[in-house]
Amino acid sequence: MDLSTLTYAPGSTKDRKRVGRGGARGKQAGKGHKGQKSRSGAKLRPWFEGGQMPIQRRLPKRGFKNFARIEYQIVNVADLAKLADGMEVTPEVLFDTGLISKRNQPVKILGEGELGKKLSVTAHRFSESAKVKIEKAGGRATTL
Repeated sequence: MDLSTLTYAPGSTKDRKRVGRGGARGKQAGKGHKGQKSRSGAKLRPWFEGGQMPIQRRLPKRGFKNFARIEYQIVNVADLAKLADGMEVTPEVLFDTGLISKRNQPVKILGEGELGKKLSVTAHRFSESAKVKIEKAGGRATTL
């Protein structure tokens, strides 16, 4: 046995459909009657609409996506209250505790809720109210 003796399993391959050679698929050979698509060499682009004004030109241009936008992961002060007192809170700790879902996306701390624990919080951004609440509880808010 060698590579030259390899063959396909019986029944695993089909002969190609030979159209326009007489018999079952003769005459127009599956192309219907007349028209551009029945002619030889006919190749229409998928977006071509027969010369009518195409959809991408009929519809107005809308919207704008700011490529430079930074999307922050949001953590509220109320979520930080679930952590242990006197803890050093970093984005890594927030990821490990499940408060954020992505390791490589910046974190912003917002001031929703109350904080009664002294925490040292390090994040990429803080809202003014969050900073005030953390420092009022005796903690520290450090920006990365």
